[in-house]
Amino acid sequence: MLKAELRKKYMQKRKALSIDEAFLLSGKILELFLDYFKPLTGEKVHIFIPIKKFNEIDTKIFIDAFLEKNMRVFVPKVVADNLISVEINRSTVFETSSWGISEPLSNEDSGEHHFDYVITPLLYGDPKGNRVGYGKGFYDTFFQSISATSKKIGINYFSPDEEIDDVWENDIPLDYLVTPTEVLSFFNGAV
Repeated sequence: MLKAELRKKYMQKRKALSIDEAFLLSGKILELFLDYFKPLTGEKVHIFIPIKKFNEIDTKIFIDAFLEKNMRVFVPKVVADNLISVEINRSTVFETSSWGISEPLSNEDSGEHHFDYVITPLLYGDPKGNRVGYGKGFYDTFFQSISATSKKIGINYFSPDEEIDDVWENDIPLDYLVTPTEVLSFFNGAV
């Protein structure tokens, strides 16, 4: 299917989930992530903050788990059409952006380029690790700026059943996809 068709289909499927279903599935995805990757104290994770109106996966439970493990946590913020990484902790002050995204008040880019994990938003990920986002291209650009050893991990409520037919040359695929039922790896590298 084409990205535009997949974007529409999976946005509708996601919106059809109840608040309770979304929370339960988010918890299952977090459990699988922790069991599979076994993140450690001091590791660095870049993770998106969910957009509530789009019924995104509740990554706040991920952030709480990472902070509990004393990991370094970074979140994206769009400043002047660029995606920066802001390091956060339990006392970070947040505000709601014009896009309805909770973002740190700070505009200070951490300058960090090596992350152990980059947990990536998406509407759909296919069986080859290609992803459909919101079509702004922020993450493809961001992926080009980070260390090649950073694990690019998509998280999604839905399993990858259909291939994306219009993958572009500049699209950067995921290394892993975590759903409520499985972790898929798209390369032969080590965990």
